[in-house]
Amino acid sequence: MERKHTFAVTVEDRPGVLTHVVGLIARRGFNIDTINAGNCGEEDKTRICVVVDVADDDELKQIYHQIAKLVEVVKVEDLTSTPSINREMALIKVSAPQEQRSDIIDIVNIFRAKIVDVHPETMVIEMTGDEDKIDAICLLLAETGIIEVVRSGKIAINRN
Repeated sequence: MERKHTFAVTVEDRPGVLTHVVGLIARRGFNIDTINAGNCGEEDKTRICVVVDVADDDELKQIYHQIAKLVEVVKVEDLTSTPSINREMALIKVSAPQEQRSDIIDIVNIFRAKIVDVHPETMVIEMTGDEDKIDAICLLLAETGIIEVVRSGKIAINRN
């Protein structure tokens, strides 16, 4: 069984709500892999996308029902086994001396990423895709010398 589950939680946009959701998950001993929160297009609502490490079906049901019970929660969906679109964004700063720039540009083009900043000795690359795609570009760019990587964590939306 899949251990990581992606929950999309629509909540009332009020101070402390994110803390309630995260606290509930943490108090029950579940590990949060990634979490994102932002405006979802509905007035006074926020959407939280949280990826949780869940060992079995009983734990999955428990976390789903516990989140759904929170007063501020409008809707909760487990997007793990339903058709959904999942993406992550990364900014990758690499060492980019002049003699390696064409190799870096070739890698960026293969992955349909973008170079968003260039300095005399570095480049910053923006990459959007699933977790495996970002891992793959990082693996190739590691040869040039990755200085820093910042990843957003997963966001997801139901296809239906």
